[in-house]
Amino acid sequence: MTLKNGKELTIRKAEKGDAAEILAYCKQVGGESDNLLMDETGLRLTVEQEAEILENANASPGSGFLVGVVDGRIVSVGNLSSPRNPRIAHQGAVALSVVKALWGVGVGSAMMQALIDLAKSAGHIEVLHLGVWADNAGGIALYKKFGFEQIGVYPKFGKINGVYHDEVLMNLYL
Repeated sequence: MTLKNGKELTIRKAEKGDAAEILAYCKQVGGESDNLLMDETGLRLTVEQEAEILENANASPGSGFLVGVVDGRIVSVGNLSSPRNPRIAHQGAVALSVVKALWGVGVGSAMMQALIDLAKSAGHIEVLHLGVWADNAGGIALYKKFGFEQIGVYPKFGKINGVYHDEVLMNLYL
């Protein structure tokens, strides 16, 4: 798809060979924003551990790990996970991130649509849920654009540099 800045974005399933680049990407986005659960130290995994996570995520029904690529570089990561427990297998958790240089040009929207499509194609997911910092107005606006509804708030969920952050809990009923 063509982004608002004229660049071409490709979204695809992550592969084991993407592990090192994904780890570097996580360090980058973790250092660019306090909107994520990670900081500039990234995921603290080895390349081998990340490769195994990618392989397992894309092998499970109702789960998937996606990457957005622009100019041959990973610029976005999206994840869908669905529990195997039959009593709660109808739900899926989604998470996504985008490099700061490409905020506002359509990458987040494209990744969210790809995650929703992935959830629908699983055939058993009926509700998607996510958490977002209460002060992340851009993220909340993106999720509302796709029909996510606020279902609650987790007070003091995160603590960054001594400052507490509430988490807004949101659901999308498919």
